[in-house]
Amino acid sequence: MEKPVACNERRTIALCVTDTMNLTHRFALIIPALNAERTIGALLNDALRFIPADRIIVVDDGSRDATTTVAQERNVTVLHHEKNRGKGAALQTGFDEALRQSIDAVLTMDADLQHDPHSIPDFISAFASGEFDILIGSRLHNMRGMPVHRKLSNTITTSLVNARTGAKIYDSQSGFRLIGKNVLKDVRLESTGFEAETEFLIKAAARGFRFGSVPIRTIYAGEKSAMTHAATTVNFIRVLFHDY
Repeated sequence: MEKPVACNERRTIALCVTDTMNLTHRFALIIPALNAERTIGALLNDALRFIPADRIIVVDDGSRDATTTVAQERNVTVLHHEKNRGKGAALQTGFDEALRQSIDAVLTMDADLQHDPHSIPDFISAFASGEFDILIGSRLHNMRGMPVHRKLSNTITTSLVNARTGAKIYDSQSGFRLIGKNVLKDVRLESTGFEAETEFLIKAAARGFRFGSVPIRTIYAGEKSAMTHAATTVNFIRVLFHDY
């Protein structure tokens, strides 16, 4: 049996926590990616400080650029959809692969650098408490720097999801999550787009899984919110009122 990694002054506490937890738990990181060649390399370089390459799964959802090539250069697992199928489909592909690898929990992150991999140890530490089955990175603890339209959409959608599920979820639209394997085995996504993340929460709450929250940084670079698109909003409403 491997010995715990000793912390010393050259290693941060965060890295030591991650190393120690990785001795007793197998964590995988799933990154759905679409035309992310400009950002996926930097994201993976940071993520590899916390998760081994053989447990990082990039799902290239039909990219027309060099997303797959850039990811493969980091020796991570890359799964490829021939056609763009949507974020929900990419997540489910990643979940299936992670379960095949017999992991204990998965982390999910977006490929656009809006999620800081340096928060990974915070998720792992919270999971180690044994109190939560799902942890969601919350930007709503501190919305400084978040565009007004995102503050509005995130606050409204989170309130609606909480009303629908009866759960206490702080940021329902955050894609930075940690999900235990028991949840992945019991919850399977039907939706293929962005609304799948809401579907996942509704199904998990209905099955009695426990939610927790991890404060994360709010990182934006002027990109538009998918939740402002009419089709995405309609799909969110459809999922919200669907009887799962």
